[in-house]
Amino acid sequence: MVRRKFTKEFKFEAVKLVTERGVAVAQAARDLDLAESVLRRWMREAAEAPVAAFSGNGQQRAELAEISALKKEVAKLKAERDILKKAAAFFAREAT
Repeated sequence: MVRRKFTKEFKFEAVKLVTERGVAVAQAARDLDLAESVLRRWMREAAEAPVAAFSGNGQQRAELAEISALKKEVAKLKAERDILKKAAAFFAREAT
C-alpha cells in the first residue's frame, strides 16, 4: 500500500469542512476518503498551532528549527573555547 501525501491546503480545507461548515467528522472523513483518526489529528494540530500546522515535507516547526540553531551555536562556542584554551596554554609556556 502506498502512503498518500496531502498538501497543506488540502488539510486546512478538510479541517474547515468540520469547523466552519459544520459537517460531522465521520461524514467529512468518508467524503474525503480519510480515516476519522487522521482528520481528528489534523483538527487537533490546526487548533494547537494554526500558523505552524502541517509543516511537513522537510520543513521544521519553529521550536525544532530553534533547537537546531542553538545546537550549532553551542558547537561553535565549544570550538572557540577549545582554541582559546590551547592559546592560553601556549602563551603560558612561552612566558616561563
